[in-house]
Amino acid sequence: MANLQIGTLASAEILNAPFNRRTELLWRIRSAKLDHVFVADHVSFFVGAGMDGLIQAATVIGSVPDLRVVVGIYLLALRHPVPVARQIASIAESGPGRLILGVGVGGEDRHEIEICGVDPATRGRRTDECLAALEGLLSGEATSHDCEFFSFDDALIKPAPTPPVPILIGGRSDAAVKRTARFGQGWLGAWCSPNRLAQVADQSAALADAAGRQVDPWTHGLQVWVGVDEDRGHARARLAKGMENFYRIPFERFEKYSPYGTAEDVADFLVPYVESGCRVFNIMPVAESPEAGIDAVTQVAERLRAAV
Repeated sequence: MANLQIGTLASAEILNAPFNRRTELLWRIRSAKLDHVFVADHVSFFVGAGMDGLIQAATVIGSVPDLRVVVGIYLLALRHPVPVARQIASIAESGPGRLILGVGVGGEDRHEIEICGVDPATRGRRTDECLAALEGLLSGEATSHDCEFFSFDDALIKPAPTPPVPILIGGRSDAAVKRTARFGQGWLGAWCSPNRLAQVADQSAALADAAGRQVDPWTHGLQVWVGVDEDRGHARARLAKGMENFYRIPFERFEKYSPYGTAEDVADFLVPYVESGCRVFNIMPVAESPEAGIDAVTQVAERLRAAV
């Protein structure tokens, strides 16, 4: 995973399309030589929107051979780790080496967390305990875990994923950096500067070294919304509408970290992240059609690879 990995979103417009349309779009991504697609995960976001990240990943893996899937990001604290471990192992058995799991705590919609029976104030601690449990469960060895949130004895999940499923940790807080050092192979940033990405890379490596944990290679990434159109004004308007409808927050809060314009404009914005050590890009294009979005991300990928 140390090489540059660039992917586009397998959006609801793609995955919820009729079968022939869905496979046509996924094959378009595969034929474009993009490295992966990424899928989101929400149970009930603001107006009830949602998608199960692991089910979406299984859909992609069962539709197109060789296409990798990044789950970005999975709200692990809302689930019990034993059935999650079985889901991961099942996907890995169906598509070995094709799943990358991004894990985060969520937080934009506290109600989503509450209706799953989780106190939002505990979601960080819950995520840490779930990650610790998953580490044992995905080893193929009998695993026991006892914490304030759940308890189990001698849980066994076989076969263990081979190769192991990489885990990237999402989140902008210092706690997320510490979580990356403890459990992740890398950090999956969002709405951050190139300098911040480089800082997290250094901090997580130093914390892991201090704890005696070796990670080689570290694989840090960026998840980013982009607006694409030959007309920069149209690109901004389309991107602003998409982000405001989803997050219920004015676009100006995101604009600094959400590039828009031509594919070349977007690529130029992202080059400094490559220079800061970013090696995974989850690019969510907002364009006039799914085809236009896929083609734009393909152009961005070509420009970023040339910059490496």
